Amino acid sequence: MTVVNRPWLAAYSTDISPELPAPEHASLAHLIDQTCTTHAQRRAFTCVVPNGMNGTLTYRQVGEMSDDFASFLRHHCNLEPGARVAVQLPNGLAYPVAAFGVFKAGCVLVNTNPLYTPSEMVHQFKDSGAEVLVISDMFADKLEEVIAHTGIRHVVLAGVPEFFPRIPETIVRGVQKFWSRTLPPVPALAVPVLRLREALRIGRGAEKVGDWDSLLRDDLALLQYTGGTTGVAKGAMLTHGNILANLAQVKIMGGRHMSGADCVLTALPLYHIFAFTANLMTFFDLGARNILVPSPRPVQNIQRALENYPVTWITGVNTLFNGLMNEEWFAAYPPKTLKAAIAGGTALHQAVAERWQAVTGTRVAEGYGLTETAPLVSFNPLDQPVRAGSIGVPVPGTDVVLVDDAAEPVAQGKPGELLVKGPQVMRGYWNRPDDTAKTLQNGWLFTGDVAVMDEDGFLTIVDRKKDLVLVSGFNVYPNEIEDCLSKLDAVLEAAVIGVPDTSTGEAVRAYVVQNPDVPDTLSKEAVIAHCRKYLAAYKVPRSVVVRDELPKSPIGKILRKNLKAEARAEAAGKV
Repeated sequence: MTVVNRPWLAAYSTDISPELPAPEHASLAHLIDQTCTTHAQRRAFTCVVPNGMNGTLTYRQVGEMSDDFASFLRHHCNLEPGARVAVQLPNGLAYPVAAFGVFKAGCVLVNTNPLYTPSEMVHQFKDSGAEVLVISDMFADKLEEVIAHTGIRHVVLAGVPEFFPRIPETIVRGVQKFWSRTLPPVPALAVPVLRLREALRIGRGAEKVGDWDSLLRDDLALLQYTGGTTGVAKGAMLTHGNILANLAQVKIMGGRHMSGADCVLTALPLYHIFAFTANLMTFFDLGARNILVPSPRPVQNIQRALENYPVTWITGVNTLFNGLMNEEWFAAYPPKTLKAAIAGGTALHQAVAERWQAVTGTRVAEGYGLTETAPLVSFNPLDQPVRAGSIGVPVPGTDVVLVDDAAEPVAQGKPGELLVKGPQVMRGYWNRPDDTAKTLQNGWLFTGDVAVMDEDGFLTIVDRKKDLVLVSGFNVYPNEIEDCLSKLDAVLEAAVIGVPDTSTGEAVRAYVVQNPDVPDTLSKEAVIAHCRKYLAAYKVPRSVVVRDELPKSPIGKILRKNLKAEARAEAAGKV
């Protein structure tokens, strides 16, 4: 693995340099401060709720508010540089203020899913050693069960309509209380609890934090917990340098197609590394406008944002793009200003990509990344024709190699585990030296994903190594079967796993959801007959389960691990 062939360099256009430029910023705090000064009068973030009401912050306001929050953390909460601050917020104006304030305080951001259960919250807060929690007031009822079991010393509450104009804020809060009853009373806690506005007022009266210039690119910026889709969630240690390098890589790949005049729709959650880097940090760095949607479920929640703003970029996962195109309002009036969509997080089905092109007249540019790589590893050059199913080429400054089970490079065109080396690769897992040693070896990150590389250096993910199904000694990749199922009109969504079989070791099982826009009833027989047309016999599902819905992660990734757990329980006679 010491010698790396780089056939992908020929795929770079004249706009794409194979080498990363010298760093522009010493830290994320420096980037944020400089960007807010340069683009002071521009609108940075607009949060849009389903009824169309909204609030907006300019770059100047974001800069001032994040300064205030940094002062609050350092002087009121008495945090030292390097202390961890958990931010558990949906998309909204409060998120960038809090997150940027954490960076300016020299502290470490711990992104936390707002939908976590109390036990999940306790695990993450204890594991990270978080001392301050910024949480949505919609979930205040979880605090009593959580705080006493953690090291949290201060709690800050923020609302979805935070920083909206007064009348819209009052209306949104009223609707929440009346219809959703999502604003529970705040329990009496043994630690101080403040509203975010009050925390900013306190910080405004304190001395401004001035020592963040001492932050180094190697300093820890983010504890980004893996989604737990393959086991217990672990905190990936991402440095300022990791994220800054990935921002440079994203901007190089975007080239002339991305600028400060852009308007990006952010429906994916900012606490997830995909939206954090691709939406929040990249477009902020450019001086562009970010349209924040607190929740994309149901998908109608996105309608007002697309209708009322000149959206040029959308990031999403396969299920989001599929869901949008099944909405009559979107199919009839796709956004006219759209340049392209960026897909990641999970495999993009070819049928969905082709349909998106037909409906919107724009492409879905697929990329690949991991929590451990901040996240971008590869991307499809925007000036080249679409290569169906490919996740593109490694981004500048990144090396990849495909290896077999003995960690030896495989022949070109053969599947192998994807290994990554580059400036965006994490430092390791927080307090997990054994896991770090297994994942990081001699500077290479073992991704656990199986890929193939063509002669031009373009990569295609075959599947997760752990999701491989072994049927009578033959490798079966669920992604291939799921892509086949997506071509059946009656199938809205599909997931494939392996289940024990006495004759073949494992057998393929497909879980499918009926497409409500197709009158034909989705039958098991029809699914199997369809697969037999396109797949070798050993790949055809032995069993088919029709479901109303499939389990998903917060960003819409279908969770095969949940289906596997159900299948194991079923085999053990527990279901």
